[in-house]
Amino acid sequence: MILYCATTNPGKLREFRLAAETYGRGIVRVEPLPDLDRVPPCEETGRTFEENAVQKALYYSRYAPGPLFAEDSGLEVDALGGAPGVFSARFAGPGATDEANNRLLLDKLRGVQDRRGRYVCVVAVAERGRLLRTFRGVVEGRILEEPRGSGGFGYDPLFYYEPFGATLAEVSAEQKLSVSHRGRALRQLIQWLSCGMDHD
Repeated sequence: MILYCATTNPGKLREFRLAAETYGRGIVRVEPLPDLDRVPPCEETGRTFEENAVQKALYYSRYAPGPLFAEDSGLEVDALGGAPGVFSARFAGPGATDEANNRLLLDKLRGVQDRRGRYVCVVAVAERGRLLRTFRGVVEGRILEEPRGSGGFGYDPLFYYEPFGATLAEVSAEQKLSVSHRGRALRQLIQWLSCGMDHD
């Protein structure tokens, strides 16, 4: 089956497709929403990852020929009261680059000892404006004092995952997917689809 997604982020699309290949056993194929660039963007007004993911899934599913999922994800840092949170992609302002967001995060954590944080992802799947299900994935880590690695995207070069002894930018895409917040949420989604989308 084809599962449509609403994202213009190439890094996320690569992870979505890798998850479908890894967990979908050939049953699920992820495709971007056709003509997504012609659809007026959904305004994200939610205060939580769940609210934003559901908002986007309901909105974009009205334009999709089949089931569509949307996700909202980001980084929560304990010492910053959970920030940047839902503002992770635009932490340093609208249209901010990953580098700018990472610089601002390091500035705000300068001299801070407690560097615990987590990546959170919520995936919502909808069809023709009706919400079917949501899935949540979390991975705990620590924010380094300088970036390491050239893989991944977002805050990955600063996000140190203890069991790997590395940042998520220093491991392969497959390794990252096996533990990441997005990988965990997508695994649940694809397993649910593979089981026939039971509506419990």
